[in-house]
Amino acid sequence: MNQGQQFLDAVQQSAKIMYKHVRETCDANPDEAAWILDPLARWSKKAYGDEIFTQAAKGYARYCMTVIQAQQAYEASGIYNPESLQDIKKSVYEDPAYMIPYMWAAVLIYPFWPSMIEHIQLFRDAFLGKLPENPRVLELGCGHGVLGLLAAEHRSDARVHGIDLSPSAIEIAETLREASGLGDRVRVEVQDATELHGENGENSENGDETIGHYDGIIFAMLAEHLTDPAPLMQAVKRNLAPGGIVYFSTAIESPQPDHVYEFHNESQTLALAEQAGLRARAMVSQGSRIRPDAKYRPRAVAMILEHL
Repeated sequence: MNQGQQFLDAVQQSAKIMYKHVRETCDANPDEAAWILDPLARWSKKAYGDEIFTQAAKGYARYCMTVIQAQQAYEASGIYNPESLQDIKKSVYEDPAYMIPYMWAAVLIYPFWPSMIEHIQLFRDAFLGKLPENPRVLELGCGHGVLGLLAAEHRSDARVHGIDLSPSAIEIAETLREASGLGDRVRVEVQDATELHGENGENSENGDETIGHYDGIIFAMLAEHLTDPAPLMQAVKRNLAPGGIVYFSTAIESPQPDHVYEFHNESQTLALAEQAGLRARAMVSQGSRIRPDAKYRPRAVAMILEHL
């Protein structure tokens, strides 16, 4: 790891309580950590300057503490999240003070959390590595936009379209896009993924891509944010080209301020895909270390989906 070391240095300086765990994860998985952190550091420094590393580290620490507190409340009450989706949109997605630190944390968990390392491998090797030539890729709920940028960085022939309902998230995604030098093949815009249609393969607004014919769709860590993820999974199926593949991931028994849909087991995520007409060709599921007597087992599942 080269430029990405700046993120670890910032955690050591500004989020000391998190550093040992972060260091151990990155040292145990150097290729995966570098694959994300090196380009992210290059783009971030160009876009925001050196101060962004400290801001990202503080945002990561704040996020981790929020996750710990939410899990403790979940264990005590059995209530996943008492807020409605509309309340969450106002208090989370439309609040820059919350969203900006959250967005940095949302990408840093990939190289920093052991439970997410296999997600990187699956995304890079089984998704990006298996797309056809000149793939058209759609990212739903793109947030920071980093997965889409990594797709374009890893596949120089890919064109990526990312959408997210949060203006604050898209502002970060757009800034990183401009700094990445990949802007000719990546575009991002504010759009609610739940409004994705494509029932009849109609053209997108700007006419440069045909909805219903994406070779790859990224549906990552989004389903748990929806009241009902089934309609969006059905839209994913409609928008997937014959022979196309989907990178899908979600959280299970992992409460957070903006998590709404409560998955309890991996079979529920498989059923969600199968009921939409998709099947899993590969799947990983990992969780964090927890107390042996814990009632809930927070973990994250990722899979590669294809047409049934």
